[in-house]
Amino acid sequence: MKLLKVAISAAALALATLPALAQAPSTLRIGLQEDPDMLDPHKARTFVGRIVFMGLCDRLVDITPELKLVPRLATEWNFSADGLTLTMKLRSDAKFHDGEAFNAEAAKANLERARTLPDSLRKAELASVDTIEAPDATTLVIKLKRPDATLLSQLTDRAGMMLSPKTLSGDVAAKPVCSGPYKFVERVQNDRIVLEKFREHWEADKYNFDRVLYRSIPDTTVRLANLRSGELDMLERLAPTDVKSAQGDKSLKVESIANLGYQGITINTNHGEAANQPMGKDKRVRQALSLSIDRKVLSQVVFEGLYAPSNQPFNPGNFFVSADLPVPARDLAKAKALLKEAGQSKVTVELFVTNNPVDAQLGQVIQAMAQEAGIDIQIRSTEFASQLRDQQQGKFQMSRVGWSGRIDPDGNIHPFAHSKGNQNDGKYANAEVDKLLDEARTIYDPAERKKRYDAAQKILQDELPIVYLYNQTVFFAMRSNLQGFAINPDGIIRLAGMKRS
Repeated sequence: MKLLKVAISAAALALATLPALAQAPSTLRIGLQEDPDMLDPHKARTFVGRIVFMGLCDRLVDITPELKLVPRLATEWNFSADGLTLTMKLRSDAKFHDGEAFNAEAAKANLERARTLPDSLRKAELASVDTIEAPDATTLVIKLKRPDATLLSQLTDRAGMMLSPKTLSGDVAAKPVCSGPYKFVERVQNDRIVLEKFREHWEADKYNFDRVLYRSIPDTTVRLANLRSGELDMLERLAPTDVKSAQGDKSLKVESIANLGYQGITINTNHGEAANQPMGKDKRVRQALSLSIDRKVLSQVVFEGLYAPSNQPFNPGNFFVSADLPVPARDLAKAKALLKEAGQSKVTVELFVTNNPVDAQLGQVIQAMAQEAGIDIQIRSTEFASQLRDQQQGKFQMSRVGWSGRIDPDGNIHPFAHSKGNQNDGKYANAEVDKLLDEARTIYDPAERKKRYDAAQKILQDELPIVYLYNQTVFFAMRSNLQGFAINPDGIIRLAGMKRS
């Protein structure tokens, strides 16, 4: 009888707790390949940071999976006939996480900060802007110094993200206050970022989770193990070597899409003392490196043949890919001849890679290939944010790094190849390339723009400040009960509509 009473009491207690469990906060747990850099959209540059910003910070404009521009905080827009004035109508029902109303003055303050802050990485993206006006609460007028075919695409990303104006003079990254569907709760460096649902968001009914937990887990094997055990709901960038295994797991599902960007090796040609070595100073040594790499074999060995070999900043099939610049075949004899012509029998150079298993293997395969041509690559490994910081400061010789890509071609080439590009970490400079890339920004006709990019690429393929290697197919893995994920070529996780079944 005593045992029966205990059992009945336990059952009653369990039943009593069911309502509380039903009301417990629901959390979406996402595994990231790296830890984001600073959570300040005007200073940030990491791909994983953009994934976090998607939940945290609304932007003026967004893109669909078909790469069409769609309204976000801006509901409509138009250019003047001369292409020098962009007028945007803004939402009147959006708020920042501190309760302040979003309006044209707030948008103006954000754009002014993005284009004038000394260490802003958005300055080059907004270089065409002359003045910004807010004639009324829902109208934003951007006047340009010259026509700019890239501007709207810039406003779909960090240049178009909105922070509460009251916070702009402080340390934004420590506690970002945006206007997105989720608000910042906490960050533990190299571990987690936690966001909480902003219930006053103008689109709150489309977001089904109370919290979003982003976990940085660089080891792809560990990340997948966490997904399989149920510690994660989804992960971004499933390693190609794990794709077949994940596809065969009934508790998981896998989705993939070709990425908009590129993956390659950025070479320090002109940034401080680290550039003062043969690889940085002599294009023939860089050409030898490129010819020593078999891009097809690289994809087969490291990526199960799932990534397309590439030698351009645009993804395969992109309108702006130059047909005159096919992917070069490996040519060891020519590579050795180029080194000899440059007066080098053997070259030693350091390659910076991220400390995850995929990048480590990639570095080792490149190292082995280059060795056969007489290029001795020493590999240095660190976590991603430190790698980017050292790149920005010129503390590198070569760095294995990629770019997630943009819908406008300018976003894949101008920041990296223009002498004033905000992500030109090697400080490569060529006046003719600058001229061509600047001209391309002012031209709205795609065919005419392509002529400029083709001409710039011919120079870049000769001088090789970046050795492009492959285009990444982005694989997402998730628990089979996670519904509503809409995959997008930009590789960013959009949280609207996602739920557990």
